[in-house]
Amino acid sequence: MAFTSYQEVLAQSKNLPNIVLLLADDLGYRDLSCYGSTQVNTPNLDKLAARGVRFTDFYAGSAVCSPSRAALMTGRSSVRAGIYSWIHTSHKMHLAESEVTTAEVLKKAGYATAHIGKWHLGYDLEAASGPGPNPGDQGFDHWIATGNNAIPSHENPVNFVRNGQALGELEGFSSHILADEAIGWLKKRPKDQPFFINLWFHEPHQKVAAPEKFLSEHKDTNLPAYYGSIENMDEAIGRILEELEIQGLTEETLIVFMSDNGSYRGAHGSNGELTKGKTTLWEGGIRVPGIFSWPGVIAKGSIENRPAGVVDVFPTIREIVSVKIDPEIVIDGTSLISLFKTGKFERKKPLYWFYPPSRPVAVIRQGPWNLIADPEIDIPRGNMFQEAYIGMIKETKLINFRLYNLRNDPKQNKDVSSENPEIFESLKNEMIQLHEEIVEEALDWRSFSWDNN
Repeated sequence: MAFTSYQEVLAQSKNLPNIVLLLADDLGYRDLSCYGSTQVNTPNLDKLAARGVRFTDFYAGSAVCSPSRAALMTGRSSVRAGIYSWIHTSHKMHLAESEVTTAEVLKKAGYATAHIGKWHLGYDLEAASGPGPNPGDQGFDHWIATGNNAIPSHENPVNFVRNGQALGELEGFSSHILADEAIGWLKKRPKDQPFFINLWFHEPHQKVAAPEKFLSEHKDTNLPAYYGSIENMDEAIGRILEELEIQGLTEETLIVFMSDNGSYRGAHGSNGELTKGKTTLWEGGIRVPGIFSWPGVIAKGSIENRPAGVVDVFPTIREIVSVKIDPEIVIDGTSLISLFKTGKFERKKPLYWFYPPSRPVAVIRQGPWNLIADPEIDIPRGNMFQEAYIGMIKETKLINFRLYNLRNDPKQNKDVSSENPEIFESLKNEMIQLHEEIVEEALDWRSFSWDNN
């Protein structure tokens, strides 16, 4: 792919780009029309892909919500960042304030920052209710959020909190409530600063809901609210893109669209031909849509099949704004700037996942190769993670390694380790080393106290 140097673009504009990160919740790899859906029509996201690059092999940070969001915010493996699974109100586990976030990096670079939407990196969002952390503790000037999902559904949610103040029941659908907030903030934002909007939708996580105009389009399917909620989200995104156009900001804004994990509707085709879905580290659980648009920098209508993921967003943004962080902080993602500048890209370390309830429990992706492994200690596999499991997690070794070539076998049907012994041994050794390093650094929440945070 041919790209213009981003330094040349910045020199011409004399400004850093505005940045908008759009994150869907439980959206499957095949759930957008630009990714091949025959059920869902997403014209606004299709338009975004047409003016930028669409990744065919883009990956979430984990198989479930909270750890994937932690990887996105920090550029670090979710377990390295201390997030082992989705966060429940009973957990001490949260995104530690010691973690350096994308918002903090951008704020240091002079950006106005806003988080809009689901948070799920900690609860106690109301100012009077406890220690947090909330988005305001981790780099956001303005925020509106829910601790986890929209309650009771996407329609008329009752659990939004804005800057520490509970809002009660809000009329409308979650995606458009978020669009209203984003558009309002864009109009009022400081005009002498570049801006960062971290916009995390609730759709299409359960409990799904959608306006009648979208439900009626899917009345002959068994998933009208699921499909309708995605189309409603797409419409909300279209409103935000239109506001950027009205304000003349489109050409100077980097926009990224992703999902936090694969769909729970895998059996219905939402994950395409990929194996399984949400809560697993098979391809259907972690491969998701990934769209980057940056006019003048990223070639229009590009398709990229080299693997990338949400863990790469933090280092990409950090390179754009040239902000230094403590060199002792280990970053697992790799900046994509060289890809955008020259079309050349070399990953510093393989994409890696470790999710304790899943089997496989660990996965590496390097080029076309996919290596998976199970834990030697049988860590409990239930959906509700318990911090008591951390001892087992830190002690377990990896066993039962299997190798797949995803270019030839995207369904992961055939273990080809015996046919590729050198690649198998190399990736196996890399996985073992990386795994040991990550679990050693991972926070042990069993001994955590808010008083010592």
